[in-house]
Amino acid sequence: MQSLPLIDAAPTRRLPDWLKRPLPMGNENAFTNNLVRELRLETVCESARCPNRPECWSRRTATFMVMGNLCTRPCGFCSVPRGTPDPLEADEPERVAEAAHRLGLRHVVITSVTRDDLDDGGAEHFYQCVLAVRQRTGAVVEVLTPDFLGDSAAIDRVIAAEPEVFNHNTETVPRFYKKVRGRAEYQRSLDLLARVKAKAPHIVTKTGLMLGLGETREELLDVLGDLRSVFCDVLTLGQYLTPTLKHVPVARYLPPAEFDELAVLARSLGFSQVASGPFVRSSYHADEMI
Repeated sequence: MQSLPLIDAAPTRRLPDWLKRPLPMGNENAFTNNLVRELRLETVCESARCPNRPECWSRRTATFMVMGNLCTRPCGFCSVPRGTPDPLEADEPERVAEAAHRLGLRHVVITSVTRDDLDDGGAEHFYQCVLAVRQRTGAVVEVLTPDFLGDSAAIDRVIAAEPEVFNHNTETVPRFYKKVRGRAEYQRSLDLLARVKAKAPHIVTKTGLMLGLGETREELLDVLGDLRSVFCDVLTLGQYLTPTLKHVPVARYLPPAEFDELAVLARSLGFSQVASGPFVRSSYHADEMI
């Protein structure tokens, strides 16, 4: 199967027309912003410079990023600041739960910075956040976790909280891991997804990939095959957009028709749900996928 024509991003860095869209109208964006500030919460919407933030916040939804705003890993694609994180805040699970309640969320996504400085990578904090949100709201809870350095006890602790969805992003093809994901390991991510499904088959496993880093169609198909071999249920495919000129550059912009083609292909491999499009991100319209 041939890829659609490549669009070179290097000469001008201008976005193609399909990556431009109007800002939403109304005051709901301000409501979400004020609530996040009031409760002293971080969101991946802001820290990762997500292009969907205006839309999502206008829908009174956000992806909560716990354990601070400083990450211990230097990934080449991510705009979250690197540094030495602050100690965990014991009341953060309750603050996340309060925000979810006041936003009226029925599907809550909780992610985090990577905390390799903690013995359990923050697994216990994830556990407490899931329980607090469920008790306060009764909502479906989706966790989007780091790899916990492959620590099976840490992974099992998050599983024990019984999130309805366990998301861990594969991000890219193995060839780009060192450049894009730094200290992460491709096999470690596959093993995490495999462990979740083996320990708790009823939990939906989910992963996402960024496209446009220079991956070939064959490399992408190999990754999708690997994900299905560990029974990953749900897949998101989105366009990589470089946060700053210091980050890994975009190699190409995939047109919407190619994302549609890839969605059909992924469903044919057995993924139960696939979201594929230029603006798709891990938690974008997550409530509609489950």
